[in-house]
Amino acid sequence: MNKLKLVFATNNKHKLEEVQAMLTNFEIVSLADINCFEDIPETADTLEGNAILKANFITEKYGLDCFADDTGLEVEALNKEPGVYSARYAGENNNAEANMNKLLKNLENTQNRKAQFKTAIALNIQGKQFIFEGVCKGTILTEKRGDSGFGYDPIFMPDGFNRSFAEMNLAEKGNISHRGKAVEKLVTFLKEHHW
Repeated sequence: MNKLKLVFATNNKHKLEEVQAMLTNFEIVSLADINCFEDIPETADTLEGNAILKANFITEKYGLDCFADDTGLEVEALNKEPGVYSARYAGENNNAEANMNKLLKNLENTQNRKAQFKTAIALNIQGKQFIFEGVCKGTILTEKRGDSGFGYDPIFMPDGFNRSFAEMNLAEKGNISHRGKAVEKLVTFLKEHHW
């Protein structure tokens, strides 16, 4: 039986690896695999909106079934910043170190360090669109810990754990992460519909 081929609208190889590890029954290909090297605009003011923009771009331009995600880190004491701007928090160049440093600086002398990662996934399949969401609650650490993961992983400690995301392996993180939860909903949905 042929595996269902789905485009994951991302150029982020870390995200791709995380998702491929969870969607083993499907052939997951990246934007590079379909020769899409354009910068897909993420101009919506919500995570769901950006995921939909990216998924629709691929479906309209390439005619392929696909899914796209957008993820944001929402910090309670900063009115849910950086949120939809998480990747560009410290500037347009999408620098994880600079983003983390800015966030830690903004939280100096702040007792409330509650935060949550939120992922929205838009799936376009056979002419229909479906949205899935995953949330992982946790705390922003006062310093970076661990060297795996990406983005804000070294400063985010999920509730119930004493390690940052960057101190966990892919499987551990996948079991509890926001993206893991959203992808799990996506996988369950795809299996139930026997695609």
